[in-house]
Amino acid sequence: MRPGFVGAGILSDMVNDGVMNVVAAAVVDQGRLLVVSKKAAPDTFYLPGGKPEDGESPEDTLVRELNEGLGVAPRDIALFCEVEDMAALEGVPMRMTVFTARLAGDPEPAAELAALRWTDGRDSSELRLAPAVRNHVLPLLARAGALKT
Repeated sequence: MRPGFVGAGILSDMVNDGVMNVVAAAVVDQGRLLVVSKKAAPDTFYLPGGKPEDGESPEDTLVRELNEGLGVAPRDIALFCEVEDMAALEGVPMRMTVFTARLAGDPEPAAELAALRWTDGRDSSELRLAPAVRNHVLPLLARAGALKT
């Protein structure tokens, strides 16, 4: 079982159970995690990704969202974890399926994205991170030894 993985059934049937489902990429390079902000909330940083369209697999969602939002394609996709927390922008319960990935190309904010940054988590007092990133993904990546210490 992968770190932080909670229930494989969610991947096969992303049903609407009152929880917003999203798919995201944990892109780590040189010990730092890629985070992005949206134009609707430019001061809050999230993992790149988004909501699946009807009938779309999590992997297909990730490919589409990274292409639309950052102009890149994910490489070496692997399931990392599934976490639940409140969605920062929408303020509703959210279930986030997180894949690790490398990127083909240099990411540039496009579509609904305002900015991107790289963080090792130590700048969290000056960088406002979405609850799922702050409370779950960063600690899991740190325990896995993926972030600079």
